[in-house]
Amino acid sequence: MMRKIIRCSCLMAFLFLNWNGLIAQTNNNSPLLVKKTKDFTLTGTGNTANWNNTEFVKLSKKDPGSLNYHSKFKILYSDSGIYCLYVSEDAKITSTLKEDFADLYNEDVVEAFFWPDEKSVIYFEYELSPTNYELPILVPNYKGKFLGWRPWHYENERKTRHATSIQKQGEQVQSWTAEFFIPYTLLNPLQNVPPISGMKWRANFYRIDYDQGSNYWTWQPTRLNFHDYEKFGTLIFE
Repeated sequence: MMRKIIRCSCLMAFLFLNWNGLIAQTNNNSPLLVKKTKDFTLTGTGNTANWNNTEFVKLSKKDPGSLNYHSKFKILYSDSGIYCLYVSEDAKITSTLKEDFADLYNEDVVEAFFWPDEKSVIYFEYELSPTNYELPILVPNYKGKFLGWRPWHYENERKTRHATSIQKQGEQVQSWTAEFFIPYTLLNPLQNVPPISGMKWRANFYRIDYDQGSNYWTWQPTRLNFHDYEKFGTLIFE
């Protein structure tokens, strides 16, 4: 009998510790270590072997409810730029905009915000839709007053690379995957670019879905909107 009680107690302790670990992971605002990689080709599937060298990070739903899809992302950096991978559980793709630089945030989208230098209130925002249309902009933000600026001479080594895919079981959508690469040349003249080992950037990662109204997922929770840069998390480059 005593052995059963001990086993039960150990099991309860194990579950308690793991549950607390999940809660800590969900609400964790500790720095995220960004591992270094060789440059690689994006496929839109996330199956490239380079992604195996880092772990997924969970995006948490801002307002939990009936629509509680799982969302996660990965990030790597190389000598030439930043790589991001998102996997978003979904049952319906809302993506009718068919041009780059459109208001993609009004439909299904994943987003990344990079703020390399805290001495300046200017950061880079990148959005990618399930149908592989992008919105790369530089955002000056002065006490909540902000507006995005499109890149000039957006060509050759200054252009991003991106790819997406939609996973289905029969005709039913299961999820969608997005990969993108942001070259450091596009981020000029922001300071602290390119990053070196031990350098810190502020950043945040998001997803928006429109299956049942608008639903939001974030890495680090913000207050009013995604442009709440004071609440961005911290990246540390390996």
